[in-house]
Amino acid sequence: MFDPTAFDNMKVVIEGALYDLDLAGEIVITDRNDIVNMAKMSRSFDVHFQLTSSQQASVTAKLEIKADLINLAAELLPNSLSQKDAGCTIKLQFFHYGITDEGQLKKIREIMTDIWGESRQISQSVTYTPSKLLIHNSISIEFDRLINEDQMDDLVEMIDFMMKTIEHLQSYLIDLS
Repeated sequence: MFDPTAFDNMKVVIEGALYDLDLAGEIVITDRNDIVNMAKMSRSFDVHFQLTSSQQASVTAKLEIKADLINLAAELLPNSLSQKDAGCTIKLQFFHYGITDEGQLKKIREIMTDIWGESRQISQSVTYTPSKLLIHNSISIEFDRLINEDQMDDLVEMIDFMMKTIEHLQSYLIDLS
């Protein structure tokens, strides 16, 4: 038996918290990926979910954690590498459709900043697929540091903030309709 890494422990906590919400009927998990990249010796895990109360405007959230070789090695070989490299990166994304207006994108940025704060790196991208007449919007939040097991409680709280974000985005998108 092996000793689980911080990545493994955080993945279990995230999965448990999200599946508890799914079982309680508050969210619906729509996709899940657990990837081991043997070429780069990295791991990633992501879960996509929506609120069950979604009406007209559908916003999907994605929570992703990732550990590269240096992160895993720093944890498994503490005498050889700096402990500051041990842990995972976290990326949050929110997806919706149909927004191209610069004013509306600015309002979405304000919503995100109100919830997540000024110190987070928040970016938006708009993709247009002409053949399907589809406009896809993506909002990403990245954190400027590694997350480790000391922030385990923060991971569960982060899910609450993600649900709040979905609610605010959906409310804004419904108001636009």
